[in-house]
Amino acid sequence: MDKWSMLTIIGEDRPGIVAAVTKTLYEKGMNLGEASMLRLGGTFTIMLMVQGAGGADEVVELIRPVTEPMGLRAHADPIEGKLHSHVEPNARVTLFGADRAGIVAKATGALADAGYNISLLESDVGGSVEEPIYIMQMEGVATKGVSALKDALAGLAREGVEISVEPIDTMIG
Repeated sequence: MDKWSMLTIIGEDRPGIVAAVTKTLYEKGMNLGEASMLRLGGTFTIMLMVQGAGGADEVVELIRPVTEPMGLRAHADPIEGKLHSHVEPNARVTLFGADRAGIVAKATGALADAGYNISLLESDVGGSVEEPIYIMQMEGVATKGVSALKDALAGLAREGVEISVEPIDTMIG
């Protein structure tokens, strides 16, 4: 039975990382599942579900000829595939305000207490060096409804963080 691994690769961003990694995995007979690949600052990272006859350590060895010359670090862990078992997000939360320590911990803690299961979180810093603005966008499942999320974030809103909580309509069309 083929085994699933979660492959994580990180390193300085440059063109060709995705092409080289996916080509090598394809040529080695590996099946690719879900993926998240993005650039944060000047660093590129990949999280990729990989399936094949070998285990997690073998996946890292298979791509070593690509990762080492590019100065990338790779790690893999065994996982259960669980493809096609998605929970559809039903709420989007957006926050922005003056960048300061603790904003992510406060927001995600309040949302967890309100039954929000985050499936996607992206953040960015905008504004200027003198006046940075923190921007965070999340999608997830509001198990207690959108109003519970709004109530949970009321404290942050009183601290000057602008907050938007909107339902996501997954039944479009």
